[in-house]
Amino acid sequence: MLTITNLDGFEATGKHKKKKQIILCHTSRNLEDYISSLRHRYNGSNKQLPHYLISKSGEVMSVIKPDTYSEFLENEKVNKNAIFICIENLGWLKKNPLSNYYVNWIGNIYNQGIYEKKWRGHFFWARYTDEQLKSLGVLVNQLCEEFNIPKSSIGHNVKVDGIEKFEGIVTKSNFDADFTDLNPHFDFETFKMLLEND
Repeated sequence: MLTITNLDGFEATGKHKKKKQIILCHTSRNLEDYISSLRHRYNGSNKQLPHYLISKSGEVMSVIKPDTYSEFLENEKVNKNAIFICIENLGWLKKNPLSNYYVNWIGNIYNQGIYEKKWRGHFFWARYTDEQLKSLGVLVNQLCEEFNIPKSSIGHNVKVDGIEKFEGIVTKSNFDADFTDLNPHFDFETFKMLLEND
């Protein structure tokens, strides 16, 4: 059974029990900074809230309940029908020319092993951890059973026309070519096996 820590102080936009999608995305910054931004953006009335967060170590945190929705994306219908899971990851990176480390778009330093692949105008990417993937597999399986969401995944991070009609697991980058999450390092094959072997 997965242990989930509840984060206090967040309020959903409304209730919506019928869910048909789980949308995977990432924080694009350190988890501590991301949680702080959730709390303090828009003078503390941030409406762009994911349902769950998964830290680098695999810890799962609940921001809002899964039978609610927020204004995470601009499309209200997508928001109501989806559960958003946000994985801690810095996203795309730039090499600092004067040192041997990389930084993300807000200057967070990344000095672990990078993943290199040209995709959507970027070359270097932060890696997801094995612990995150394991926790994600358990969480997604639980949510699929609880909300009767098919355990089918698009299986890639490329834009798909009509993705809002798909029932199952998708990524934020499936919705728009401007989104870079999930990034190319995400292991869709292992994730698919975790769904099938539950």
